[in-house]
Amino acid sequence: MRAIQVTEYVKGPRDLQVSTLPDPIPQPNQYTIAIHATATNFFDLLQIRGKYQHQPPLPWISGSEFAGTIVALPPASQSPSSSSSSSSSTTSIPSATATTTPPKFQIGDAIFGASQGGYATLVCAEEERIRRVPPGWTFFDAAGLMVTAPTAYAALVTRAQIKQGDTVLVHAAAGGVGLAAVQVAKTFGATVIATAGSARKRAVARQYGADHCVDYGTAGWEKAVKALTPGQRGVDIVFDPVGMVDGSLRCTAWNGRIVVVGFAAGTIEKIAMNRVLLKNVAVVGLHWGMYAREEAERVEEVWAGLERLMAEGKFRGTCFTDREFAGLDRVGEALEALGARETWGKVVVKVDREGGSKL
Repeated sequence: MRAIQVTEYVKGPRDLQVSTLPDPIPQPNQYTIAIHATATNFFDLLQIRGKYQHQPPLPWISGSEFAGTIVALPPASQSPSSSSSSSSSTTSIPSATATTTPPKFQIGDAIFGASQGGYATLVCAEEERIRRVPPGWTFFDAAGLMVTAPTAYAALVTRAQIKQGDTVLVHAAAGGVGLAAVQVAKTFGATVIATAGSARKRAVARQYGADHCVDYGTAGWEKAVKALTPGQRGVDIVFDPVGMVDGSLRCTAWNGRIVVVGFAAGTIEKIAMNRVLLKNVAVVGLHWGMYAREEAERVEEVWAGLERLMAEGKFRGTCFTDREFAGLDRVGEALEALGARETWGKVVVKVDREGGSKL
């Protein structure tokens, strides 16, 4: 296979190299998947420099989100078409207990998912790490679903308990998770106020359903947001993947809910808690990646809600389309553009078994 293997930490994404490696050997409970599209993430930029909180032991294959086709079933499955051999995986994903349960997926099935080693033409992943590509979706659009879509849905529905008539403030609304949040909020009958730092990004947020847009790079953006709410009372829900709780408290209504999703700004805020008390505000966190371990039943609940929205045509892909990145050799360029905030939505690279484009 072809892959971007990290043998030593690099200074930046342009230092990444595509190489030819042996095909990965799956654990007994892992499917083998041919990748047709792979999505970039901010944590990839940290991981390749050795600065992320979860670092696989060197050497390892970078990337995590992908969409593609099942090419081999788990060796432990009893399907006649499954592999008859098994050995240690070359990935950093821990081994799970083998099972003889019939596999949920079959060879040729179109799937999307997340597992270490997404910047490659082949990857191995457990069943719980992959899902079927929604009907009518391309590999390109599906590659960016696994993290952003459930994060947005769980934040607004599970944590903030969004309801019809709410006014929702979505920060960094033109990012992958932001555009997902805009769509989810609109399907629940909310009015969406989107913040973004450029005219292009604000235009994209409007294309995905935002009712109002505000430049959060200008002084007094909080007053501008508040002025857009009924009676200037403030917003009911704040969706914050950036680290803007402090400013958001100035434009949050009584009984407002603020959901902390991430810290894209790079700093962890310190908040004057008396302001939380005075407005009766609830500040809650959303760590979607931990739900599989802590509240596994919520995972299928969230995906069932998302799949219903997709089937109804109320949720669409959020992939960046102003430029095309085709081939694994363009991953470094795609990551550089992501890190420079030159993009919107989810930045996805098209790949095939040879590392070229897959249209």
